[in-house]
Amino acid sequence: MKSLKKSLLAALAGASMIMQPVAFTTAAYAQEAKPLHLEGLSKEPTEAANAALYDPTDAVLLLLDHQTGLFQTVNDISIEELRRNTMALAKIAQQADIPIIYTASEPNGSNGPLMDDLAELLEADEDAQYIARQGEVSSWDNADFVEAVEATGRKTLVIAGVWTSVCVAFPALQATAEGYDVVVVMDASGDVSKLAADAAMTRMAAAGIAPVTTNTILSETHRTWNRPDAADWGALYGEVSPGYHAVTESFNRAQEAAKSAE
Repeated sequence: MKSLKKSLLAALAGASMIMQPVAFTTAAYAQEAKPLHLEGLSKEPTEAANAALYDPTDAVLLLLDHQTGLFQTVNDISIEELRRNTMALAKIAQQADIPIIYTASEPNGSNGPLMDDLAELLEADEDAQYIARQGEVSSWDNADFVEAVEATGRKTLVIAGVWTSVCVAFPALQATAEGYDVVVVMDASGDVSKLAADAAMTRMAAAGIAPVTTNTILSETHRTWNRPDAADWGALYGEVSPGYHAVTESFNRAQEAAKSAE
């Protein structure tokens, strides 16, 4: 993450200083992290090489305000793509045992409820936590939300939400200022315009926050196909990219045809 952030800062803000994660231990419900799946790599990465990527064993996924009313104001990404990437992101976290904390701003008001498929997926997940806010625009201004994050004992926050320039940017900036290592998943987030999203990305990058995509998070979490659950990860690529799903289908059919011809 550190080298990625340095390049982003140089390109977008000319900055060179990166906030370092602060050691943190606590734990109301802290999960025991799985080790990084490095056994399938032919070369064990150096500490510096590992630090260049985000660490899923130290990560918490924060899904903020993916609400049906707010979706109607999103203009920088198609709603279909936004929904697909948000669902994929949640499933990536579940596959990797990354804690998920989600919330909605005024779900009984005009912002609307959480999108149905996300609510259904996470309500069935005993480890996912929904935090009800008390009107706060920034989830980082809600005591229960911050306490839930702190209780994980993790210091890397993977954030996505609607709107990018408000519901994502505000807590991302606040958490970074308090020593968290933050990445923002831009294509699982949406905003009122591309200009708003670009301005938010520039502002966050200048503060040391790395903008990434759902596919980046998937690939950095996955790390290698040389693992026993490779098929499960392959299915997730198909969810992020419909084209990849087609690739998998054609490959499987070709394999079936080859076996039938034997």
